[in-house]
Amino acid sequence: MPEKPAFQKIQYAFAGHIRDPENREAPEGIEDRRMEIYRRLFFNNVSQLLSRTFPVLFKTLGRERWRRLIRDYFSRHESHTPLFLEMPREFLQYLEQERGQVEGDPPFLYELAHYEWVELALSIDEREPDLDKVEPDGDLLEGLPEISPLVWSVQYRFPVHTISPNNQPSEPSATPTFLVIYRNPEGRIGFLEINAVTARLIELLVESDVGSGREALLRIAAELDHPRPNNVVDGGLEILKDLRQRQVIVGISKDA
Repeated sequence: MPEKPAFQKIQYAFAGHIRDPENREAPEGIEDRRMEIYRRLFFNNVSQLLSRTFPVLFKTLGRERWRRLIRDYFSRHESHTPLFLEMPREFLQYLEQERGQVEGDPPFLYELAHYEWVELALSIDEREPDLDKVEPDGDLLEGLPEISPLVWSVQYRFPVHTISPNNQPSEPSATPTFLVIYRNPEGRIGFLEINAVTARLIELLVESDVGSGREALLRIAAELDHPRPNNVVDGGLEILKDLRQRQVIVGISKDA
């Protein structure tokens, strides 16, 4: 590989020092007072952007732990996008793939960050439900309920929606936390804590692996080996109604 031109060497040294000033020397001939302006400006921009995206994580960690976390991210992670709105995704990838086990990190660190990132992902998602392909008031049992594309059904080991500076669990819950996170037609983000049955119901509907709401509920009853499948259908209908009221279900598919 040919040697880099002199100006590129300076650029790489400049960027490397800004990202990791404790381990990378600044280019020669630049006054440290000037370099400090850049060090502070770049780091603070990254820290402030991410603290606005992950406000609960920021408050829960506190300023000092947050500063150490962002410094490690800023110095180690090789970002693959110049877009500011993509930086939170890069940060999430760093937590999942690069951060590793660091003393002082709460055990829910990644899951809480993921939960907060989902809110951002939904808020900037440019997709919209295709309402021409659904009957808004169709029969939820005999038809196939259509899940909005602006819905995430997620599962966590920790109850991430309850975590705060005053509530920091040290161990995972005895049972998983299932959440539906969604964006309604007014653009507001909502969440709903659900159980494993509702999560499975949404999964079947999203995958279009069934022909109707009734079929989905009967399959769940079979998976549970429930002695009264019709009870599962009756209870499931109330769940479907609630999901439609929240616009998680946007209607009944006309193509089913």
